[in-house]
Amino acid sequence: MIKKLDHIAIAVSNMDEEIKRYRDVLGLEYCGTEEVLGQKVMVAIFRIGDVNIELTAPTEADSPVGKFLEKRGSGIHHIAYEVDDLEAQLKDFQEKGLNLIHKEPQEGAENAKIAFVHPKSFSGVLVELKEKCQK
Repeated sequence: MIKKLDHIAIAVSNMDEEIKRYRDVLGLEYCGTEEVLGQKVMVAIFRIGDVNIELTAPTEADSPVGKFLEKRGSGIHHIAYEVDDLEAQLKDFQEKGLNLIHKEPQEGAENAKIAFVHPKSFSGVLVELKEKCQK
């Protein structure tokens, strides 16, 4: 079950420059940066209310974000929804005929489990499902 909007991810080519813009110009709370090895990206996280803005920059040119930047340039990459049970949500979406990029949970930022749903399933929007780790 979808719980809430978790974050909006924006693909960027210059992480340092964009961190300054979001932190110093917009005044958003900067929560830090981490590398997500499985997705081949660096992620800078900003908090705004109950939602995060994630700036994503490729660590390798052949990463999904690297390919996105090459094809489209900087901009909104995906919208992420928090779910209670990622495996159950993936099974439900598969049964409903949605086109899943990941049929099994992957490792994501903030030690979360994630999976992506193809943009063809949601009006051209890449959707990430995220199950936060239990603390």
